[in-house]
Amino acid sequence: MNRQKKNKAPLFSFKNIVIDFVRITGGLPVLLILRPKKRFASEKAKQKLRGGALIIANHTDFVDPVYLMSAFWYRRHHFIASEEVMDSKAGGFLRACGCIRIDRNNVTMNTLRKITDKLKQGEIVSMFPQGRISSGGDEGASFKSGMVLMAIRSGAPIVPVYIKPKKSFFSRLHVVVGERVSVTELYGERPTFAQIDAAAKLLYEREEQLKNLVD
Repeated sequence: MNRQKKNKAPLFSFKNIVIDFVRITGGLPVLLILRPKKRFASEKAKQKLRGGALIIANHTDFVDPVYLMSAFWYRRHHFIASEEVMDSKAGGFLRACGCIRIDRNNVTMNTLRKITDKLKQGEIVSMFPQGRISSGGDEGASFKSGMVLMAIRSGAPIVPVYIKPKKSFFSRLHVVVGERVSVTELYGERPTFAQIDAAAKLLYEREEQLKNLVD
């Protein structure tokens, strides 16, 4: 059962104007330079995202948010960013773009509420569960159960995405989009801790499958 609320986020706000400005002014150069090639795990995965969804992807480059946005150019994204990134010189711009600050080591209820509220309002929230840039290897342990809790509390599906690491900025971008996963449909609205861990493991396995489609 999808428990997302019907109330929608405001269509016009300062943050939305900034997000749309970045999408429009940055979108065309990305399309021309990176020539993104988007693949899908199945016919279901091709369906456009409607309503709230939590998008998760691997993290190998500091411009991964741009790559991820190119795969879902028709939607606004609210990225989850670490304290280190939000406290950097780019922090003010990131806040204006609607990024959500998070402490990876201590996720507060206030942060969790902000994220779930966005999802319930029909917004897209994007995150990199690894938490930091990784050059590869087994990252299964870093797929935090927190993303599963966000999906349960909001009723939103999780969409796994794999971004193929690029050898250079001008190399062609390859992105693979997987089928959305509804944790509440799999385990109900009150899953056990074991089921939450199982959902996190399932999502990690889904990303590995996406990786095999392009590598």
